[in-house]
Amino acid sequence: MATQNPGARRIGSAARARVGKVRTPFPRSSRRQRQEELLQDVLRQLTFLTEEIRNANLIQLHRITAEQVDRAMSDPALTEAMSTLRELSDRKRRQALFVNREYSAILLGHRIGAYGWGELIGHLRVLARNAVFAEYWATTREHRRSLPRNSLEARVGEAVDMIIDDLADDPDEWWVVGPPSEGSSA
Repeated sequence: MATQNPGARRIGSAARARVGKVRTPFPRSSRRQRQEELLQDVLRQLTFLTEEIRNANLIQLHRITAEQVDRAMSDPALTEAMSTLRELSDRKRRQALFVNREYSAILLGHRIGAYGWGELIGHLRVLARNAVFAEYWATTREHRRSLPRNSLEARVGEAVDMIIDDLADDPDEWWVVGPPSEGSSA
């Protein structure tokens, strides 16, 4: 069956020829580039959001742990239940829990990016000057042996060991002891 109106066929053909031009007001490559840029931006934002959620979770875990330590320090029975250190007086056990909490807070600050490696080492240099912390650190040496060697806590533990050794050699030079950079502590 033939079309009755031959002019209609020409109009339709011309309209079909222009459809491709109407659909793409911008060259295809610039539209694709813009989509890729938008996708990269969304991925950056998602990565940032993921890191923020991770940090919020670390902070919340620290709060829960700190609350448990507070509760344990106020009740000698709980202090004994929470501590893995044997043959310590109640006073020494509470001190050990407290300095561990202080050390954990300093480490948390580094983990969430509040300060870098150099600042972490600076805070630990100050903490290591405290006799209670030094005693706690010596008492818990065996605890740190089970840490994976490449973990942050193992690297920090090695750095604190160096700081304490350097302090024993020259306590008046406390601000220059220990590893100067993260690379030298691994």
